[in-house]
Amino acid sequence: MRTDDFNFDLPQELVAQFPAPERCASRLLRLDGGTDELRDAWFRDLPGMLAREDLLVFNDTRVIKARLTGHKGSGGKVEALIERVLGPHEALAQVRASKSPKAGQKLMFADGIEAEMLERQGDMFRLRFLDETPLLDLLERHGALPLPPYIQHNPDEIDEERYQTVYAREPGAVAAPTAGLHFDQAMLAELAAHGIGTAHVTLHVGAGTFQPVRVEHIAEHRMHSERYEVPQATVDAILAARRTGGRITAVGTTALRALESAARGGSLAAGSGETDIFIAPGYRFRVVDRLLTNFHLPKSTLLMLVSAFAGMDNIRRAYAHAVAERYRFFSYGDAMLIERKDR
Repeated sequence: MRTDDFNFDLPQELVAQFPAPERCASRLLRLDGGTDELRDAWFRDLPGMLAREDLLVFNDTRVIKARLTGHKGSGGKVEALIERVLGPHEALAQVRASKSPKAGQKLMFADGIEAEMLERQGDMFRLRFLDETPLLDLLERHGALPLPPYIQHNPDEIDEERYQTVYAREPGAVAAPTAGLHFDQAMLAELAAHGIGTAHVTLHVGAGTFQPVRVEHIAEHRMHSERYEVPQATVDAILAARRTGGRITAVGTTALRALESAARGGSLAAGSGETDIFIAPGYRFRVVDRLLTNFHLPKSTLLMLVSAFAGMDNIRRAYAHAVAERYRFFSYGDAMLIERKDR
């Protein structure tokens, strides 16, 4: 397949720049991949679309304030986006500067934070922060929220609250698992009152999630790697739901990728590690029956993933409908609930 098979025209004004007034106030487009049916709804209608035996699986990663600005020892401006925290004082980062820093060179960020460039690893730079304070604490105090590149305002207090799920607890992501942004505590309580189960995985979303596929043929694409963990309690909850006829709903493509990565051996197993799983049409899903997700970028791996899940023709039709009906796109946009095509 060609990357151009996953392109579509999107009016710029449909890219949501700000969240809806309330988390549950978004619209919801329901797509049944089995019957090809499309239905317009509201996110607050979600509990009525699920059965008592069903299980929702959330990604509980927490977005860190990963963006730092400052200057090199030579005086040139520098900006770092912490892609991955490697330990209490080390990280892999994207670094933007007039000239790439060399090994041993010092970088000075705001508020007196100093880092040394240790080595280059592909497009990333390994940095050691020289302050005694743990890096995650430094970032929380002095970093800036790394909003996606298509959001064209500087992060403010509203973003610090709304570009984070209400159930986030494991710091390490540089992008939010955005399907989860629609849930508030009242919605979670309503799901519990309906007897709908919930479980958690962790996948620390990297900045590569925003990168378009740049090769002509998608088989040549190589995915970025991300850390994930699937606890035994979540595996047990999935197996219990299956025994009672329940369906497994992944809240977001990141939760789906974690679950499908944990089943690469043929059956679902608890564990943690790195995943570079690339899901495109032709993929055989092992765990997830239903996907709650936002609308994705043209030519992106996430658009390829939902095309695999619902069928390419269904996704083309759903996205054309969403554009015509003025749905809001991307991280702060509206949501889709997709029933798997081959269930």
